[in-house]
Amino acid sequence: MNVSFPLETKEARILSRPFFEEIYNRYTVRELVSPDPLQFLYNYTSQKDIEAVALIASSLAYGRVGQILKAVEYILNILGQSPAEYLQNVSAEELRHRLKGFVYRFNNECDVGDFLLAIGNFLRQGTIEELFVSGFNGDIVRSVNNFVLNFTSYIGYETSLLPLPSRGSACKRLFLFLRWMVRHDNVDLGIWCRSVSASSLIVPVDTHAWSIASNLGLCKRRNVCLMAAKEITDSYRDICEVDPVKYDFAVTRFGIRDEFDKADLIESLYNWLEEEKQNAKRTV
Repeated sequence: MNVSFPLETKEARILSRPFFEEIYNRYTVRELVSPDPLQFLYNYTSQKDIEAVALIASSLAYGRVGQILKAVEYILNILGQSPAEYLQNVSAEELRHRLKGFVYRFNNECDVGDFLLAIGNFLRQGTIEELFVSGFNGDIVRSVNNFVLNFTSYIGYETSLLPLPSRGSACKRLFLFLRWMVRHDNVDLGIWCRSVSASSLIVPVDTHAWSIASNLGLCKRRNVCLMAAKEITDSYRDICEVDPVKYDFAVTRFGIRDEFDKADLIESLYNWLEEEKQNAKRTV
């Protein structure tokens, strides 16, 4: 087995399940969430507030994490103690006034304002879960595409804050949002767990997640795209069929947090697999 790609075969991935379970149990804890936009969700208890904050935080989750947190915090300070209530009642004029001068990388006060007003519009009709489920047909990619089309129909134009999977984007931020909403454990809130199955989710993939997956041998594609996200998900499905996104949080701590390094993860996995192979030989 190539030392650089310890999980390039299905057999190796199946064999690695105990290793990933150990990683999951050790690192999927609230203490390791920060710095991560997920941390903002823990400040709210109502479903609508959590959904609104999750969609805002995930949609701005591109770029350096420190800047992401500052941008999300800036917006949440405007929205107050109940972001859902504020967005359901605020006028377009007031919100645009409060956002005046806001800029985060490719987004500014205009498109962010339209995005927030759209959230308020849909929250007046029900929950975002209901909006998503209304277009959910079991195919998560088509369902996400339907969700984005429904959402942006209110804005009146496509927005980079909610990219369409049909354009080939990896849609990391939307799949991150769904991980937070659907999965339920020590870090993911799982408030949609009865509406959407965790088995249908796709791994949120950016350059960081793609780099780790490629070095592990979970992906052969050379760029970050929807097909790469699907390939990585299918590889993880060999490890945990019912919850292929289960290990995403723990694995992405390597590189996000200063005390973890992805090279250590890869080396540890390779050594673990080699030891398992030797144990298997001794028992034959």
